[in-house]
Amino acid sequence: MRDLRSLTLMPVRSIFSKPRYIHRVVCSTGALLCALPMALMAERFELPSQNLEVVGLLSRINVAFEDTFVALGRSNGLGYEELVAANPKIDPWVPGADVGIVLPNLYVLPDAPREGIVLNLAELRLYYYSRDENQGLSVQTYPISVGRIDADTPTGSTTVVDKAREPNWYPPDSIIAEHAENGDVLPRIVPPGPDNPLGAHALQLGIRGYLIHGTNRPAGIGMRVTHGCIRMQPDDIALLFEQVSRETPVHIVNQPYKLGWVGDNLFLEVHRAFEDDRTHVERGMTAIVELYVRKTGKRKPNVDWDLVRSVYEQAHGVPIRITDSQPRKPDARLAGWCSAKAPSDICGTY
Repeated sequence: MRDLRSLTLMPVRSIFSKPRYIHRVVCSTGALLCALPMALMAERFELPSQNLEVVGLLSRINVAFEDTFVALGRSNGLGYEELVAANPKIDPWVPGADVGIVLPNLYVLPDAPREGIVLNLAELRLYYYSRDENQGLSVQTYPISVGRIDADTPTGSTTVVDKAREPNWYPPDSIIAEHAENGDVLPRIVPPGPDNPLGAHALQLGIRGYLIHGTNRPAGIGMRVTHGCIRMQPDDIALLFEQVSRETPVHIVNQPYKLGWVGDNLFLEVHRAFEDDRTHVERGMTAIVELYVRKTGKRKPNVDWDLVRSVYEQAHGVPIRITDSQPRKPDARLAGWCSAKAPSDICGTY
């Protein structure tokens, strides 16, 4: 993955010519972390303590025959790849009538400053931290699309430097050439409308040429398909756009492995590392062990390392408790995940 330090930083001029959901959630009886604060609109979670590191809800619904993962993702604040990882044995295009689908709206917060926008590339997810005089700190989270293998999104810290409603799109020469190879002639300026891939809202970052924007192809959200920009659902970017101001901090990280404390229990969330992310692909469990050492410090939790390896190998993208703060029966280790009847080999193991 490229690092922001290798790219041209601000100041740059604005690229804009004229700065002009209720989720279907059913909490299973043993669902993991049901007691954590959760609002169903825009995935907003209150953070009354800096020690709160895991938020959300693991749940399960029965779908209709026509409920594709693209449609389910859009109505439940999830991306396509998230649903595929959590439901690996289900056909994402024809799930089947009355089939149980796990909704992985459960998250270990990324290891990044709790301010402004945090983008975790490996997770294909954006977090937005804001502070309210009455409610204090809270975080919202949204699925995103990021740069494909030959046009990866850079990591590092920057800010929002401009905002635009109904932006014009000025395709770079590389994209114009790419379209030309396919017999598609792109104009130098694409005005607002159904043919504009930026959608109706855009946030310009302090990295030359990079935006957080909407889309005219929402079916691609939650995939690695862009030319480097961060793409959001039209409804999601509209919500974020109204809350974010210029100079809002933006932290872009690449963390396929995350650890978070809930009381005395430690949760591990593993996403499949990008194939061109050689650091994580080649180091695998070693990277998780090093993360564990940094996370635990002087604390000595009772970790089930066999379970850690299973979670790593299967990479379902859902936080799994890997410790026991109190003795429990082995088959209760994954109470939240398996009581939701997740289609996972892990559940049949214990």
